[in-house]
Amino acid sequence: MILETIIIVIYSIALLLIFMYALAQLNLLFNYVKAKKEEESCDSYDFSNADEIPLVTIQLPVYNEMYVMERLLTNIAKIEYPKNKLEIQVLDDSTDESFASTAIQISELQKTGLDIQHITRENRVGFKAGALKEGLKTAKGEFIAIFDADFLPDKNWLFNTLPYFKNPEIGVVQTRWGHLNKNYSLLTRIQAFALDAHFTLEQVGRNSKGHFINFNGTAGIWRKKCILDAGNWEGDTLTEDLDLSYRAQLKKWKFKYLEEVETLAELPIVISAARSQQFRWNKGGAENFQKMSWKVIKNKSISSKTKIHGLLHLLNSTMFLNILLVGILSIPILYIKNGNEHLKIYFIAMSFFIISSFIFFVCYWFSYKYIYGSGFKQFLKYTGLFFTFFSIVMGFSLQNSIAVIEGHLGKKSDFIRTPKFNINSLKDNWGKNKYISKNISPNVILEGLLTCYFAFGMYSAFIVGDQGGDFGLFPFHFMLFIGFGYVFIQSIFSKV
Repeated sequence: MILETIIIVIYSIALLLIFMYALAQLNLLFNYVKAKKEEESCDSYDFSNADEIPLVTIQLPVYNEMYVMERLLTNIAKIEYPKNKLEIQVLDDSTDESFASTAIQISELQKTGLDIQHITRENRVGFKAGALKEGLKTAKGEFIAIFDADFLPDKNWLFNTLPYFKNPEIGVVQTRWGHLNKNYSLLTRIQAFALDAHFTLEQVGRNSKGHFINFNGTAGIWRKKCILDAGNWEGDTLTEDLDLSYRAQLKKWKFKYLEEVETLAELPIVISAARSQQFRWNKGGAENFQKMSWKVIKNKSISSKTKIHGLLHLLNSTMFLNILLVGILSIPILYIKNGNEHLKIYFIAMSFFIISSFIFFVCYWFSYKYIYGSGFKQFLKYTGLFFTFFSIVMGFSLQNSIAVIEGHLGKKSDFIRTPKFNINSLKDNWGKNKYISKNISPNVILEGLLTCYFAFGMYSAFIVGDQGGDFGLFPFHFMLFIGFGYVFIQSIFSKV
């Protein structure tokens, strides 16, 4: 009975936390819908007046990016802005043959009159944060635009973002990520689905009400003064972007998010790359909760509502741990439910939390239809994609939960770059990509075991109790089975 009580308590707490997170998402949806109805204008620089045009530095932090460097530099060179007001820093920590080819291309671009510098370091101290900080020492720009190696900003990108800095309180302007290869595979479609929700519902929902948002590490532009005032880049977490974002906003700098400005980028096309990216993001989120949460709580200049949204934002990745706990405990709960008639009222009450899934379904629909349109056909397409997304996200919950636990416990790990491919079609060959991890994580074995575990959960629906089974949790266990099965199979067979 003691074990049953412990299981019920943990299961209930995890469900409650997921429900609270769902309510926060619902609040962001209300903010998002309201923001879409409002028109906004801002002062702008007079770009016809040479004296008023601000000096801009574009930073390109790169590390062993041989497949995308030529594409990146070719695209950046096309950005329209007065050459005497633009500086480009290629912050190159590369240790492979891409370093030499990058140097050659930079040399050719310099001959065109472009102010582009190849900046290197003797070591990778601080990883990406360290490279950005090193470049900032010599950066001439009043504003610092940052693009990762797989991002391709439009030629008018600077003219679309700089006007908002006319307001001296604005420290950052962030743009929405688009996807070069969204339709490459199921994996890329699921990643795009998740990112689209973040870059519409969450970023707009928070920013429109003055709540804290985050610079997303790329496709954004900083006021140099803001970076320095917030304490500069620090490499003590795996998400240096989230860290500096919160420190800047605690210093009362304002962020501006531009949903209408899309910056295209490449999504990881193999699951090992997606796994490493997810691990870094989720561990970094937990690290930043440990680093920043108390600073948010004790800050007297921000509202209680902003504090709540800020804390939930920092706890985003921790939701994976709650999902994993609910999934694993749901099978013992199925047996406890059918073996304890006196707990019937409790389990009826617990079924209320299915509304969490409904809230997510509604919220994600609004973000989906903004980008892809509405209508019955789109809704059917969305419905299928949502449940596929939900299943696969749950399949990632084990490795992401491990990342979260490591982050909260303070276990340090290196910044593992996400390999880029420069591939948009299934016909293209990525098998010889030298950056793909050849090793299979030990977590994959556990994911295989969990696939079998949730298959047992589906079987249990037919045999529990004395009333011919209990199928209330069958859809949930089926989705968990599909999700963990997909991640397991892809991780085993999607190898060179």
